[in-house]
Amino acid sequence: MQTSIAEAKLFPLDGETPLSLKQFFEVSEGSANLALSPAALAKMEASRALLDRMVAEGRRIYGVTTGYGPLACHHVEPGYAEELQRNLIYHLASGVGPEYEREETRAILTARIVSLSRGHSAIRLETMDFLLRCLEHDIVPVVPQMGTVGASGDLTPLAHMALAWLGESDVKWQGRRMPAHQALAACGMKPLVLSYKEGLALVNGTSAMTGVAARNAVLVRRATEWALGWTACYAEVLNGKAQAWDQRFADLRPHPGQKQAHEILLSRITGSQRMDRSHQPPVIALHLAKEGVISDQALLQDAYSIRCAPQIYGAVLDVIDFHDRIAETELNSVTDNPIFFGEDEDVLHGGNFYGQHIAFASDALHMAIVKMAIHIERTIARITDPRLNDGLPAFLQPRQIGLQSGFMGAQVTASAIVAEMRSEAMPASIQSIPTNANNQDVVPMGTIAARKARRALDHLFRLLAIDAMVMTQAMELRAGDASLAQAGFSPAAAAMQDWLRQFNPSLGNDRPLGTEIEALSMRIKQSICPGI
Repeated sequence: MQTSIAEAKLFPLDGETPLSLKQFFEVSEGSANLALSPAALAKMEASRALLDRMVAEGRRIYGVTTGYGPLACHHVEPGYAEELQRNLIYHLASGVGPEYEREETRAILTARIVSLSRGHSAIRLETMDFLLRCLEHDIVPVVPQMGTVGASGDLTPLAHMALAWLGESDVKWQGRRMPAHQALAACGMKPLVLSYKEGLALVNGTSAMTGVAARNAVLVRRATEWALGWTACYAEVLNGKAQAWDQRFADLRPHPGQKQAHEILLSRITGSQRMDRSHQPPVIALHLAKEGVISDQALLQDAYSIRCAPQIYGAVLDVIDFHDRIAETELNSVTDNPIFFGEDEDVLHGGNFYGQHIAFASDALHMAIVKMAIHIERTIARITDPRLNDGLPAFLQPRQIGLQSGFMGAQVTASAIVAEMRSEAMPASIQSIPTNANNQDVVPMGTIAARKARRALDHLFRLLAIDAMVMTQAMELRAGDASLAQAGFSPAAAAMQDWLRQFNPSLGNDRPLGTEIEALSMRIKQSICPGI
């Protein structure tokens, strides 16, 4: 029997204590797994016992003794329970388009397990054990991304996941695609056989949008740390005026994110000799005035890309905080229907599967991601423009300029990436379209919103790769033959240079950069920004 991928590290689920986004991310990456506590098992047993009793009493319960959606007016006898649940999976497994990545699919399964562990979905303990073992053995269903409107939860992608658990579709296991029943057998498991409500419990929730959004939450913080790091390097290259980052600005405009942005930027330029740290306004040399005007004096303030960086990233951080709160709350919620209260012996039919919270939060995060991209592109444009970069060579090409073009092409790529991001930035959360014979007459599109934000994040990491190449080259050009430390750059800037040069050489003679940008974007996505 195949051993698990993460036997040593388990995060317990007790049906009450929230799973953090950081813990969730580790499980989605495959570096940790989940386990159920006795308290969670007891809650699950209680809700299942309630369901069994109500079926025995001949109660009419949606999706248990009825059809689905607008077909719920049709009674289905309990003897057809397995077929009813299996047919739910079959008719919903109609997704199309690109497949979710391994980590995203693990995230979706993790989100579903966490929701079911709250003990209100009335599934059997053996079914939950099956899901936990699939997570443990890294059996990853092939799940297409398109096909859900996020209304009655993520019915379509979750149905494709459930289809694999029935042994009737493909999975990816140990780096290979294969029929699900083969991977299950290799791990000593048999395909799942569904009982009352279990098909519905597997598909009727917000777990796909939540899984993607919760991963976005961790990755966007990582991207923001990198963006702030390169922004500080950019300011050092241009001898930026540190007074614009003074903490007192945040004291007078006390948004939590802006306060944090000031703190991060100031910490990153600690030890820098390149920032202009003067605070007192210069004295006017009145004797130079001609007809009341003294021309061509030094600017008192930097361009907004330096001066307003705390305000830009402060707003971004506040949106990220909002998104984190929504994503973590949704992750630890019951998003099923109907839901069972074993202790109260009650069943409620309602709409906790409706994904509006994730839809709004993901759209808000998407806007913040695009704003970061706009700022990064502007810093790349300024630092490569000889009219604006304070004496650096055009496109940072140190030799044979004209014969060689330096980062000219990379700068155009950065502009193209931002243009593409803008073109995809229409909010998904307002795109309701009635479906399901007008049973789902208003829908949230939360999964589409989360996926759009994830695609924007991928683009952002590509921009950060270009940013890294450009800013490091600019710092080295400023330093000349000296080290960055000798040239007065901060220790944080030197740490970022050291990190980058392990993987990416400086640009001397022109060379194709596309493959390097892609590879570096993945490294940045997987790495913590140095110098923190």
